[in-house]
Amino acid sequence: EVQFVESGGGLVQDGGSLRLSCAASGFTFDGYAIGWFRQAPGKERERVSCVNSGDGGIYYAESVKGRFTISSDSAKSTVFLQMNSLKPEDTAVYYCAAGKLKNFCSGYGPGEYDYWGQGTQVTVSS
Repeated sequence: EVQFVESGGGLVQDGGSLRLSCAASGFTFDGYAIGWFRQAPGKERERVSCVNSGDGGIYYAESVKGRFTISSDSAKSTVFLQMNSLKPEDTAVYYCAAGKLKNFCSGYGPGEYDYWGQGTQVTVSS
């Protein structure tokens, strides 16, 4: 059974940092694009960052570029999202996901990812 488990969320002040982790079991990242998404109350789920399956190219949403960094440890089937300079508008439930996607991961929406974690809450206070 494939399972993704996110951790590392919490409450942090404006300008603070958090590091999210997503541990996959029963799964290897080979051939899959990996992404971090977030969903705030009343809003659609949006892509924060993703890594192409082929060339390893990385995409960041404009709103997080320069503040967030995605990385992975393939040997441990774990993907990370380092979040610095957090802002109140970053408050959301954060999800990791994997999809067997061709080409650039930025061209695919949430519905095209195959596996999802349960999410971890990130709250940034002002």
